[in-house]
Amino acid sequence: MIRSAARAFCAPLLLGAALLTSAAAFASEPVKPVTTEGDVTVKGFTFKTGETLPEVRLHYTTLGAPHRDAKGHVDNAILIMHGTGGTGAQFLRPQFSDVLFQPGGVLDPARYYIILPDDVGHGKSSKPSDGLHAHFPQYDYDDMVALEHQLVTRLGVDHLRLVMGTSMGCMHAFVWGETYPDAMDALMPLACLPQTIAGRNRLWRRMSIAAIKADPAWQGGEYKTEPKEGLRTAAALLSIAGSAPIQMQKAYPTREAADAAVEKILDVSGMEANDLIYQLDASRFYDPSPKLETIKAPVLWINSGDDFINPPELGLAEQLVKRIPKGQFILIPASDQTHGHGSHTWAVLWQDKLADLLARSTPKN
Repeated sequence: MIRSAARAFCAPLLLGAALLTSAAAFASEPVKPVTTEGDVTVKGFTFKTGETLPEVRLHYTTLGAPHRDAKGHVDNAILIMHGTGGTGAQFLRPQFSDVLFQPGGVLDPARYYIILPDDVGHGKSSKPSDGLHAHFPQYDYDDMVALEHQLVTRLGVDHLRLVMGTSMGCMHAFVWGETYPDAMDALMPLACLPQTIAGRNRLWRRMSIAAIKADPAWQGGEYKTEPKEGLRTAAALLSIAGSAPIQMQKAYPTREAADAAVEKILDVSGMEANDLIYQLDASRFYDPSPKLETIKAPVLWINSGDDFINPPELGLAEQLVKRIPKGQFILIPASDQTHGHGSHTWAVLWQDKLADLLARSTPKN
């Protein structure tokens, strides 16, 4: 929109100046990064519940290429983990990719080998809607991280330059730091708390699950058509949980605009009830707080001041970060530039902090 307005403004000017303006605008167009997609199959995986699957399919997207050091080990791999209900493709959206995955960007694919998994239960990886429905293993975050580790290993990576994650992926980053403390040079969790999910955060998750299961159409998970009434309630709760007050006021400044938005929010076509139940329930046992002292890598942990899911007024982050040996916590103040819980994906807000983390965690040869 800004570039289009600039072109319109320059139209009456001298031809040479207009051409220069057009050339500059063209040069600033974001580069669409080249991606590669693939699948890894993990055979005979046993979940924490004791349930097993003969095969777990893990889908992934990569950018860049692995670089090997003198000993043949990949030394430029970065793992970025998505949020609840998301996929690795969410990081290809402009607010993330057009900032970080550009030539000369902080995560330039010419320099790094970037791995974007679809977690189990999500995207193109194995999930309940593939056929097992409510008989799919009741996976949790520990299972998801174990499978992420399997994926990375199958891709030939035994050490990560950076483990990074947003929302659910943020929580996974803390689990990574405790489960595989020597497996990374740095950790960057965005938009979470490293403690059990309780209070309001658990309430909206449990309410969403309860609404779906209370819909008669759910039929214990063996539904013939999606339980839309339950899904509409869940969609409404998800919308509020991910909301940003300033951005919502800007987007829906009138009664008519807000009412029209409700219609879109409650359009649940494309949602899958069992998948959503499993995704929300996977956080049930999450609690890395007892072992925060065991994290060895430098940690840059960032939340935003308008995050409904991780409200800063609880004061928990400031207490917990003191227990992380090389931990740093940054709270981005709420403003017309933040996006609530979703600020984790607006890289312009924190790319300079990421650049600093990478600089100070560079391995010493």
